[in-house]
Amino acid sequence: MIALVRTIDGVFEVDLDEEVVLGLVDAEVVPEPVDVGLPRVVGAARCGSTVIAVLDRRPPLAISNDAVYAARNRLYLSEDGGRFWRSLAPELPAIEALAVS
Repeated sequence: MIALVRTIDGVFEVDLDEEVVLGLVDAEVVPEPVDVGLPRVVGAARCGSTVIAVLDRRPPLAISNDAVYAARNRLYLSEDGGRFWRSLAPELPAIEALAVS
């Protein structure tokens, strides 16, 4: 699985399986708006059938399927429907947006 991560330094291509940054790419990452119908939503993203919402409450994440989410400069991956998350090895410049293919 490949993620395109828009940062303040450009768009990085990240191999989520190998947990390595493949390099800078000439691509645009524009997350489409997602309406999740939840209160106190800070941000939300969709990739296929997976929807992730960051909330201003506890728990801070709402997930509808296995997914990836980005924090300040790390990616986190869940492979069990959001029950457990692990941070991936690469540390990136400040992350602004994420797209997974």
